Parts: sequence; C-alpha cells; structure tokens
Amino acid sequence: MRGQLSRAVTLEMAPVADWTKPLIPDNTSVQVQWPDPVSADVAHPGTLPHSRGQGSANVRCLIATETLDAGGMDEVVGFLARGLPQFGLSVAILHAPTDGASPLGRLGQVLRKQGIEIANVGRENCEAWIRDWKPDVLSIHGAPNWVLEAAARCSVPAIETLHGMHNEFNAATSEVAGRRRLLAGLVSVSEMVRRQYLAIHSSCDPASVVTIPNGVPAHRQQAMPREQARKILGLNDEYLFLSLSRHCIQKNTYGLATAFSRVAGTVPRAHLLICGRPDDTAYAGQVVGLKGKMQNGDRLHLRDHSPHPRVLLSAADGFVLDSFFEGWALSSMEALVAGVPVIVSDVGGAVEQLADRPEWGRLVCNPLGNPLEVDWESMTAARFQRQNNQDELVEAMISFTRDQMSDRAPGSFAAEAAARFDGALCLRRHADVLKAAALGEPISLAQPAR
Repeated sequence: MRGQLSRAVTLEMAPVADWTKPLIPDNTSVQVQWPDPVSADVAHPGTLPHSRGQGSANVRCLIATETLDAGGMDEVVGFLARGLPQFGLSVAILHAPTDGASPLGRLGQVLRKQGIEIANVGRENCEAWIRDWKPDVLSIHGAPNWVLEAAARCSVPAIETLHGMHNEFNAATSEVAGRRRLLAGLVSVSEMVRRQYLAIHSSCDPASVVTIPNGVPAHRQQAMPREQARKILGLNDEYLFLSLSRHCIQKNTYGLATAFSRVAGTVPRAHLLICGRPDDTAYAGQVVGLKGKMQNGDRLHLRDHSPHPRVLLSAADGFVLDSFFEGWALSSMEALVAGVPVIVSDVGGAVEQLADRPEWGRLVCNPLGNPLEVDWESMTAARFQRQNNQDELVEAMISFTRDQMSDRAPGSFAAEAAARFDGALCLRRHADVLKAAALGEPISLAQPAR
C-alpha cells in the first residue's frame, strides 16, 4: 500500500523545514522562541481522577494501538487513556506496531512520563501480556489482526474505533468480514465513515456500529494572545492560512499548495503554513519541488510537526484542510474551538463540524468530487493532477481574506464550538460502549450521537 502513496523519486532537495527560524525572519529574530514548556501543549495533565456518580464498577480497559506519535488517531488514544478513568475504567495502553519493531513515538513517551502504563508488544508476546493484565474489554485503534486474535483466544471482547476507512480501501469484503468476526462491535467517529463501512460490509448488523464524534479536551481549548503568537512566528499584517496536516497523500498537501499558488498571485499578503510530520518523504519532496517553482513560493511555508498547535492557531487568520479523506479531523475541530474559521473539503465529520454555522467557515467539495469514491487507486491517480475542487477552494481562500471573516472578533464563536465538541460527552459515550461490551450487552448508545 505504501508503494501506491508516492512516486519513486530520489530526494536531492531539503526536507520540510524545522522550527529553528520564524516563518518570516528579520534581523532581530533568528530562532523561534516557543512558550515556557510548563504552559506548552505537550504538558498535558495526567489521567483525570475518577468522578463520583459515574458508577462504582471498575472496568479494566486495554487500549490497543499501532502507533503513539503525532497523528490524529494517536491523539484520540491519548485522550481516552487520560480521560476514561473518570468514568470508572482502569486503563493501560498496548502499543502493538504492525511491523512489531517501531519504537514508541512522541506522544507515547509523554503519556508514559505522565504515569500511564504502556506495554510494547509483538505477535509473540501479545497474548501472554493480555492474560497477565486481565482486561475486561479491549479498545482497538488501528491495531493489527493478531491483537484481535489474541484477545479472542483470551475471551476478551474488543471494540474497534474506525478513525477512517484507509485500512478498508481496496480490501476484499472477506477480509473486512473476517476482522469483524473478532469484534464485539465498532465505534465510528463520523456518520460518513459509518456509511462507508456498512457499504463495504453489507451483512454487518448496523446496530453494532455506533457513531461517537471526537471531542476536544479542555486543555486544548486554551488560547494565547494573538499578538504574542504572531510575534513568535515573525508575522505582522500578513494573512496566515494554517493547515495542521501530515505531509502525505491523504492530506493532499500538493493539491492545497497548487491552489494556494493561485491565491498568492491574487492576494499579496496571503501566506500558507502546512505543518506536520513528513510521513511520506517522496510525496513531501514533490510539494517542496512545487514550492521551488512557484512565483510566490516564499509565502508557502512547509514545516515539520510542532508540539505547540495552540500558538499556531492563535496566530492564524484562517484554517484550511483539503484532504482526500478523514474520519473526523481533530485539527479543523480544534481550529473552530480556537475561534479560527475553517475551509474543509467534504470528508468524514466536515458536514457535522460546520452544520448550521455558515459563519464558522466553508465546506468545499472533495478533491475527487464524490467522497464515497475515494480509495488508494483514485487518490494515487489524482494526487498531482488538477482536482475537482480547485476553483472552489481558491475562491473560498480568497474570500476569507476579503470578507467579514477576516474582521471577526477574536474567539467570537470559540465557546459555542467548545460546547458542540464537548470532550467530556465524547469520553462518556466511549465509556458506555466499552462497559456494555465488557458485560456482553448491546453497545447502542442511550442518546443519539450529536
């Protein structure tokens, strides 16, 4: 699959830039001065204490994942590990990389320092570790099949959270059905992902797949003064579009950069920052090459992952995400909670995030047109071509620089967005599903998903 994500190119150019310099350096600022680590986003609070009134049963929950680094799924795993204990679950994390050898990533190291138990396991010792820890239920987040098989041999029910359909794209129905037989049920992070899954596995009982949209932890709702954030990045009166996106085909950063080249030619003060881990170096190299050919390439900033997203969001004027697919994008949701208007392509969760709130941003069509037709082959064919939504995306970005959104009061809708994406409600719904599975009960939610 990875071979489909990029062209075989030899990189003789610089990778995406690190954060040693501001976006717009001057004679007095040669290095980014991030906030004190004590107040930075990496300094999350530890696992929340158990809240009375949530039930006395202490369900042992093992969260199994293939990665704990800097992706959206990783962040959800950390969010659940920190938050589920307040709803009566004892939690540990089973880090089970698909290749059995990948080291613990950045988020995993932070969680371990915060006292959350994390076990690195491979196929050979997974079952023994599960038997020793004695979980009542497993919460699965992209873990390989051998984790589910080990849980089944231990007679422990497992609930899988579908963060997107990337693992099912181009997969045989028999493979999807085989994995489903190892599960007590599934959680989908958006209605689009739920529909996509049921379309692939048509014999699956719809009641066994529930939708729980992602939520925002309270600590991610904290902002910093805009003037301070912009000074850190070296910004003055520029209009900054921000895209918190890993450099890979899914996020379609080449398509976004191509659209921005047209925006930059029309709006002299427009800048675009694409910030994220370079997952696919060959693909990232193509975007770097495009930047070098652009007439206004100096206003396209390609940076590595930053552990300070609230600084970037506080400095941004607008947020843009032009993905081919998402399950429920955390970055666009966090932008809304920071009071930053967003432009998002039609992917999982996008409609729900902007529902009935036109002042929050713009929904543009999917780069392929129909989001239900997205798979690895169609993305690979379209990744360097003119895409269906380019004109609409360019118009939306230009409109952000000239209409009332650029004159919004800072954080004008932040409180309302925080209420819509309530992290505590998300945690409670996950806890309810996991407790029901542990007891062998149906996992349907008492309340419909928002």
